[in-house]
Amino acid sequence: MPTVTSADGTTIAYERTGSGPVVVLVGTALDDRHGLDAIAGLLASRCTVVNYDRRGRGESGDTQPYTPAREVEDIAALLDELGEPVTLASGSGGCLLALDAATALGERVAGLFLYEPPLIVGPGRPVPTDFREHVEGLLREDRRSEAVEYFFTQVVGVPTEYVGPMQADPSWETMCRYAHTLPYDAQIAAGTQDGKPLPTDRWNVARPVEVVVGENSPAFFHEGAQALVDLLPQATLRVLPGHDHGAFWTASDVLADLVVDAVAVARR
Repeated sequence: MPTVTSADGTTIAYERTGSGPVVVLVGTALDDRHGLDAIAGLLASRCTVVNYDRRGRGESGDTQPYTPAREVEDIAALLDELGEPVTLASGSGGCLLALDAATALGERVAGLFLYEPPLIVGPGRPVPTDFREHVEGLLREDRRSEAVEYFFTQVVGVPTEYVGPMQADPSWETMCRYAHTLPYDAQIAAGTQDGKPLPTDRWNVARPVEVVVGENSPAFFHEGAQALVDLLPQATLRVLPGHDHGAFWTASDVLADLVVDAVAVARR
């Protein structure tokens, strides 16, 4: 696999497929680049697609100590290699990293496509304030499966009775392998999931941002998406009929079409 070297010396592995305007896929929680293989394959007929392993996952390195700024530097190293403005596309937790990168990298990012950023701006469903500390305690004892279960039940909101079937699926093993990255994503999400208004000084993105939320997703996704759109000067909100949070993975054909639309807007 080709690699780039980030500012702190970490090797970041990536795949590049297709031709045309460049889309960089930013991975979501508890997965490597293969979690986005389906959408990458669909986009490659219309775009140049860069699908990379975030640090600590797949074939990329994991230099310590970790800070969210290092992940922005990883994306910067990819953009140095590509040599042209790109559209960053992501879903769920990866959206927050994409927003941070677009803010830091300015005109090197032509636009953003974000599917259901997990922003919690209203009362009733904040993430536990000690989530990161609790997970780090489980990881110190190598209780990876329990850390993943805690993430899904206390952060994602999966009912407890669904955990058993999830654990029986082969994907659970992959998620346990990357459980050590949960505190990384918790650091990135800090200040955006506590039921309070979004910080006004974190994201400054003056390029087109397409924010999409599934019609059938819980209300907090809709509320968070609207709050983000209200915050960014060139952001638009689209509701995807008949879909929920899982669409980013299970409806890749639909999402790929939306990403292509977002790329077209970013290139105008």
